[in-house]
Amino acid sequence: MPEGAYRWFVYAELALAAVTFVALCFIVAPYGGRHGRSGWGPTVPARVGWIVMESPASILFLVFYLLGAHRGELVPLLFLLLWQAHYVQRAFVYPLLMRSGSRMPVAVMLLAILFNLLNAWVNARWISEYGSYPTAWLADPRFWIGVVLFSAGYALNVSSDRVLRRLRGDGRGGYRIPHGGGFRFVSSPNYLGEMVEWTGWAIATWSLAGASFALYTIANLAPRALANHRWYRETFPDYPAGRRALLPYVL
Repeated sequence: MPEGAYRWFVYAELALAAVTFVALCFIVAPYGGRHGRSGWGPTVPARVGWIVMESPASILFLVFYLLGAHRGELVPLLFLLLWQAHYVQRAFVYPLLMRSGSRMPVAVMLLAILFNLLNAWVNARWISEYGSYPTAWLADPRFWIGVVLFSAGYALNVSSDRVLRRLRGDGRGGYRIPHGGGFRFVSSPNYLGEMVEWTGWAIATWSLAGASFALYTIANLAPRALANHRWYRETFPDYPAGRRALLPYVL
């Protein structure tokens, strides 16, 4: 694909970030669980929905990556490893650990598939074809700052999911206030972790492709974090007063 046409896909992702942010300021996405509700058409088990909608981000990213002229070079391979570390966990590990019984609208699943297709193309093609990452990039501070942020965000994301999973895993059922880890400071540390991850990716790749994904992640997750925070406060009168929605001590 000519580079000029590729740029339009990047611009499309940036535009999608803006549209998503505005939409989610008015609509709470019904992924299931606490925000699940009727009126969104047919549904599938949430576990199935997660695997189907997230697996393209892993599988198709690899396919698109392998089309690139730089696919065998060290730095692009390291970027591939970072990407797959997140999406193998998100697509094939996380869903199997989910609570059974919740459901997801098919419409939400299909929209996520379309975004993951676009995002996988934009980022895979950049790191293996259109970007330039000689081995000397390993000595660039941007690479290491980005990798550290990515790793820290990944750890926060996974550990926060573990806290939520243990909260539901004692057999008592229902919703309760999570405590410990990132939940000491914010209501959605799993979302914060993912935002930090892809900000790190944007810095490490130092690319508009990476920045477009980081901006989309913030546009998608920040409104959802605010919705979670409102839900916790409305549901639990004893919810910790000092806990913020997304950014410790700030928001």
